[in-house]
Amino acid sequence: MNKQKIIKYFGFKLVRFIILMVAVAIFSFVLLDLSPIDPVSAYLKGAAVSEAQRAILEGYFGTNVPLPTKIFHWLLDLIQGNLGTSLIYRAPVIDVIIDKFSASVVLMALSWIFSGIIGFALGVVAGKNKGSWIDKAVKVYCYAIQSAPSFWVGMLILMIFAVYLGWFPIGFGVPIGVKSTDATFMEWASRLVLPTLTLSVVGVAPIAMYTRNELTQVLSSDYVLFAKSRGEKGWDLVKNHGIRNILLPAITLQFLSFSELFGGAVLVEQVFSYPGIGQTAVAAGLQNDVPLFLGIVLISAIFVFVGNLLADISYYFIDPRIKESEFND
Repeated sequence: MNKQKIIKYFGFKLVRFIILMVAVAIFSFVLLDLSPIDPVSAYLKGAAVSEAQRAILEGYFGTNVPLPTKIFHWLLDLIQGNLGTSLIYRAPVIDVIIDKFSASVVLMALSWIFSGIIGFALGVVAGKNKGSWIDKAVKVYCYAIQSAPSFWVGMLILMIFAVYLGWFPIGFGVPIGVKSTDATFMEWASRLVLPTLTLSVVGVAPIAMYTRNELTQVLSSDYVLFAKSRGEKGWDLVKNHGIRNILLPAITLQFLSFSELFGGAVLVEQVFSYPGIGQTAVAAGLQNDVPLFLGIVLISAIFVFVGNLLADISYYFIDPRIKESEFND
């Protein structure tokens, strides 16, 4: 594959990325402006202030500035790498996002890895034993989990393992009254277990069902029937003719699940009061902290875009047949 084709491919991806960022920023800005939440009232929380003080707050929150003007100035700042200052944290948006996103990255990365490995393994086992009690058990689990909201699963896990059994802390990132820099590894890790378990349990279902369905189709194909006629059977048959044909679409699906992973993290962090980017996004939305909320929206868009890009790149390393065709598109 030629270097020029690689440059052309990534150049095309870069153009799509820029268009996506601008579209997401403008669309999010318009939705926030149409929100019925008054940032000044949300900030005051019913406190009585004079008209002069309220006018100062309206100027600070920018409620009296026309929407096109706000979008124009924000895009100018964005081009310069300035995401603005958070209205509720009184700190640069980029600093707030880095602090909160670092906690969420660990949670999402562990959940993504566990859900991918366990989901793929369950799908392979169910597909190989189609129609057996194992297959039925996996399908019942997947259907039940896919129909249950992630926050409900989180609350159930919280009640069982934290409230009733008392094996893990109820929530938060570190013990109350302890700074994050002073917390021990076990204090931090013990509070990460239940949120990670929740996201993993929810994430297992789609990859397991997809893998199971793909494997059953592969095992009923003509070339697998021919392999069986030559004496191949059991796990050797699945390994030689099944896994290699379902691995690429399964990995693709797992990378494409970045959006669901981010959305699930928002809800799970709320349930466990985990101090990550999801809980911060909810706080920014409820208090109409426009700079912070838009910064989080852009970061989430980048997160999903990177997942899609990694899925495309994985084609090159996993399936040699796609090396040329993918980069020629």
